[in-house]
Amino acid sequence: MQQHTGWRSRFQALGPGILMATAAIGGSHLVASTQAGALFGWQLAWLILLVNVLKYPFFRFGVEYTLTRKESLLHGYQRKGRGYFYSFIVLNVIAAVVNTAGVLLLTASLLQYALPGNISVTLLCWLILALCLFILLLGHYKALDSVSKLIMTLLTVTTVIAAVIAWHNGAQAPAGYVGPSPWTLASLGFLVALMGWMPAPIEISAISSLWLQAKQRQTHITRAQGLFDFNLGYWLTAALALVFLSLGALVQYGSEQPIALAGTAFAQQLMQMYASTIGSWAQPLVAFIAFLCMFGTSITVLDGYARTLHASFEQLGVIKHKAALNYWLLAQAAAGMALILFFKAALAPMLTFAMTLAFLTTPVFAWLNYSLMRGDGAIVLSKPLKLLSWLGLAYLIGFALLFLLWFAKVL
Repeated sequence: MQQHTGWRSRFQALGPGILMATAAIGGSHLVASTQAGALFGWQLAWLILLVNVLKYPFFRFGVEYTLTRKESLLHGYQRKGRGYFYSFIVLNVIAAVVNTAGVLLLTASLLQYALPGNISVTLLCWLILALCLFILLLGHYKALDSVSKLIMTLLTVTTVIAAVIAWHNGAQAPAGYVGPSPWTLASLGFLVALMGWMPAPIEISAISSLWLQAKQRQTHITRAQGLFDFNLGYWLTAALALVFLSLGALVQYGSEQPIALAGTAFAQQLMQMYASTIGSWAQPLVAFIAFLCMFGTSITVLDGYARTLHASFEQLGVIKHKAALNYWLLAQAAAGMALILFFKAALAPMLTFAMTLAFLTTPVFAWLNYSLMRGDGAIVLSKPLKLLSWLGLAYLIGFALLFLLWFAKVL
């Protein structure tokens, strides 16, 4: 009976980890993971798994720091030094605007493809944005918590069903087909973009920290409950990344049709190829999965970045108002829509820039998260977690330097 109560309390404490998963399973999964499978088959499966394993400690530290210190990672960044804190704020402002515009446009484009008629993408952006704001402004964290759990449940079930169907029908690549190798300098930009948002940008660790604080204001969460929630969300995200890769490898890899590289065009192409290889009945299923991915990302991106910017400026003493979070939500939404309206054609390269920037800044904030944990006497890190942290830092720094050398050579 006691064990049953323990598991029930763990599931009742679910929230921040599921929100992190909902935020992560967007561009990195629907586009990058599936595109990796479509272009290179199964060759990048181990890289996706490796990146998730090596980034694990640094995302976990955000949750564990809050559970132990009863404060968010932002307080730790500020205490560590103004340079780190201000750098984080600047990067967060850029990411908030670019990511909001990018995920809204991708969500609207997918919805336009699935709906009959020729509804304007811009109008759909407004409608999706209005729905997200309606949910967030009325319910804030409680509404977001409930919506994210529903989205993740539907997303997991439907994605696995789609993968099983694709597996049952067999790979579309002809026998003996040998695809291109991803291990070339020409593919380095794609690999870095893939790893930058896999499973999510590193700033999500700070956002998860704030979501955890919001959850703690609703219910008491023990360390075991908090880590269970985080681990469930994190490893579910990693598993779904491999499932999405399998969709691309089974349905698109080896196809005579050139693979579209733009995010929206690629997602639409994936749906078309499902209809042609499996049957037109499967196209609505994939369209539903794609929309769930991006709507979940849209609503969590809006809340997460607005929450982080609100907390950052509140710590600086710039803005202290009960309704300030609502203002940040509206300001972020307006900035994202402005970017869509005025720079729509440039959003694809801007998203690639955001993903690359996320990868290049990951070593800095990964080290910062680790140093906060290591310097806290109340927290004892296990030897395996320390070793994994050092391996992760070495890998992230080494790959970032390799990319910078390649980029300098290209220029």
